[in-house]
Amino acid sequence: MISKVLVTGANGFVGRALCAHLEQSGCAVVRAVRSTDSPFEFPVGAIDGATPWGPALGTGVDAVVHLAAQAALADQSPAALARLRVLNVEGTANLARQCAAHGVQRLVFVSTAKVLGEGREQPYGADDSPLPADPYARSKWEAEQGLLQIAAQTGLEVVIIRPPLVYGPGVKGNFAALMRWVARGRVLPLGAITHNARSLLALDNLVDLVMHCAVHPAAANQTFLVADGEDVSTAELLQRMARAMNRKARLFPVPVWMLESAAALLGKRDVARRLCGSLRLDIQHTRQRLGWTPPIGLDEGLRRAAQGLKR
Repeated sequence: MISKVLVTGANGFVGRALCAHLEQSGCAVVRAVRSTDSPFEFPVGAIDGATPWGPALGTGVDAVVHLAAQAALADQSPAALARLRVLNVEGTANLARQCAAHGVQRLVFVSTAKVLGEGREQPYGADDSPLPADPYARSKWEAEQGLLQIAAQTGLEVVIIRPPLVYGPGVKGNFAALMRWVARGRVLPLGAITHNARSLLALDNLVDLVMHCAVHPAAANQTFLVADGEDVSTAELLQRMARAMNRKARLFPVPVWMLESAAALLGKRDVARRLCGSLRLDIQHTRQRLGWTPPIGLDEGLRRAAQGLKR
């Protein structure tokens, strides 16, 4: 049983929800953020290979959940990878070493399913070898390797979680844009994207798994894939998103090859790949190892995301 958890990136999309659930469960939370005027948050400054975590870890922290990360960059060059490594690799390793030095029992690291690759039709499983396709995924994979090495050297228990796209109240980016367009009744040229399949993850499901991984004995030094347990095509996702908002999806079936060609001309290949490609996760290992089941399904997750959009 843990009594105090340090959460990095505590004021982010996942961090806010996780901290709230931890506190509701009776756990004390140290909310680590870059800077703050709030007495309820702990400012740590920039996260890199030299960040001093001692003042936060020395408050009796039992476990750490590391959510803070440098998000993916539009730039795909080697220089972009170098920038990503500062926080995602060097910052993560520095945090882990200081956790071990301060007697923290366990560190839960939220990575990304993209370390496995993207685009293949069959689901990725827990035993698949990583094949990161972009600098962001590469930096997360390097961070995972560094954590496992530190765990072997120090005895710090490390748990790695690889989620796909996470959605829920407060979601931003392309997912939020799609929800707004559906809510406004926009005609979307995505009706022909029916043959892909993507795993998604409701925010509440991710938070629940993180809390399991922070305490479950069988989670130590394991890597877990996580998803809602139901894969959908882009067209089906939009239809179910519309139902969650009591709207009707207005989808126009533009051929996929035409969408991909237009995206390439506009420099939006990555967006087209996410809309038209597949990324499926087999979460059987997670279910069996932890006895875990996603608390909510896709439709309930979309309903909660829609409520958040209204607010």
